[in-house]
Amino acid sequence: MSFKDYQYKRPDYEALKIQLTALTEKLAGAASGEEALAIVREITAINSSIESQMTLWSIRHSIDMKDEFYNEETKFWNEHSPLFDELTTNYYRVVLASSYRQELSTFLPETFFMLSENKLSTFSSQAIPLFQKENELVDRYNNLMATAQLDFHGQTYNLSQMGPFSQSIDRAIRKEASETVTAFFEKHEAAFDDIYDGLVKVRHEIATTLGFKDYVEFGYKMMNRFDYNRDMVATYREEILKHVVPIVTELRERQAKRIGLERLKYYDLNLEYLDGNAKPQGSPKHLVSQAQAMYHDLSPETGEFFDYMVENDLLDLVAKDGKDTGGYCTYIADHKSPFIFANFNGTSADIDVLTHEAGHAFQVYNSRWIETPEVIWPTYETCEIHSMSMEFMTWPWMELFFKEATNKYKFSHLSGALLFLPYGVLVDHFQHDIYENPEMTPEERKATWKRLADLYLPDRDYSDSDFLMRGGFWYRQGHIFASPFYYIDYTLAQVCALQFWKRTQVDHDERAWEDYLHICQMGGTASFLQVVKAAGITSPFQEGALAETLAETKKWLDAVDDSQF
Repeated sequence: MSFKDYQYKRPDYEALKIQLTALTEKLAGAASGEEALAIVREITAINSSIESQMTLWSIRHSIDMKDEFYNEETKFWNEHSPLFDELTTNYYRVVLASSYRQELSTFLPETFFMLSENKLSTFSSQAIPLFQKENELVDRYNNLMATAQLDFHGQTYNLSQMGPFSQSIDRAIRKEASETVTAFFEKHEAAFDDIYDGLVKVRHEIATTLGFKDYVEFGYKMMNRFDYNRDMVATYREEILKHVVPIVTELRERQAKRIGLERLKYYDLNLEYLDGNAKPQGSPKHLVSQAQAMYHDLSPETGEFFDYMVENDLLDLVAKDGKDTGGYCTYIADHKSPFIFANFNGTSADIDVLTHEAGHAFQVYNSRWIETPEVIWPTYETCEIHSMSMEFMTWPWMELFFKEATNKYKFSHLSGALLFLPYGVLVDHFQHDIYENPEMTPEERKATWKRLADLYLPDRDYSDSDFLMRGGFWYRQGHIFASPFYYIDYTLAQVCALQFWKRTQVDHDERAWEDYLHICQMGGTASFLQVVKAAGITSPFQEGALAETLAETKKWLDAVDDSQF
């Protein structure tokens, strides 16, 4: 069935409340393990259907944020998703208290019980109005970003469509494009500040209402960080500062030399080569057909998966007016279908979508055997291992997309993995400071970003922009607004993915693909460090792991004569 034929129907909350409440009460009074298991299966099917409808709304709303029907549905979900959470939390409470846990464990993985315990501690009926307010504020941010209209050289573009201009070989165009994008954020500075100020305050109130010291403590529970805590993350950030920032400084110096500059300005960062960055060759349709050929070559499993995505129209890839920014992969449980959303703009990022988001989709496609929607996905940092590792697994086929610029792309891609790490931990550190000090003013938040950016990103020269000098860059990082604390996950996964890069591209380890496929099949039935162990790689938190991974990566990059590009 094609995605366009997937039927969306707003769930009847009142009817479902009666049904789920009755089933939950019945579960609490179950007379046998067999009866309890049957009730859990019934509740799971209902919850899966509710989640599927919510996902269909979310996808179609993000595809066209001007669609009035789905805009109205947004109001429903902003109000009712916390109410559905209340019903689910009541169910979790009964499951955890059940005397038939052994029987239920034949259907519910151990991680289900771990997630349920965290959900109980991060949800309260008393906080429902606060969750509703948070939803409304996030939607305001998304709409502000998605409806941006930027006039540039006689044409009107959205934020995604401005991307290629930031990579122009003409420095004047790069500068003008960057200033045009920055002007949008500066023009709406008061609106962004108001939205985020509201989010910080409501999230702090959520945390304290639920008995947490601050939203950081709440956030670690919300993100289901079973294997590590904020102190371990702080030490990890220090390791990035110590080991990665010096390498990034070297890479930026090489970049400046390549493009004939003494020092890079902020608007130069996206141009890597004087004759232009590596760009994919062909139309979006052609790129998808090349990806299909690639995945058939990679393995029978990836070939079957990508055919399913194409044949069922589960890819919405091209940037267009009214479309939300960014890219994501999600899953529609009732149809057992992944879905990939993106904004192709003619840059190498288009291919990153066909590998990164496809890595997410491949994992969830291989986890469809898991019937409980809560654990078909792993926790976020584990999810990103699948996506970032797939980017490197597909290196042997990059010529299909980049032709003679393939080596240029690979150098950019691998160096980009290192360039990203300090930025990733900056976003995390910023959020820790903000939520540990929720009384900060908007100007103090921007000053905090500036202070931390100077620490982690000494390569950024914003001297030509008063707004960026004041610390306004973070407005464009959607995770800060919509997905708090979901960013250190990318960096942890990047360190893991670089190990898969070494195993596949340097060591030619034949077991690497088997290990990767295995962890995709595990889904969310294991914690982050359990998955890392199953993958045959080293934890980013293990002493020496980061330095060892960086040494191999730097060795490869140092061996490349990038002046040839």
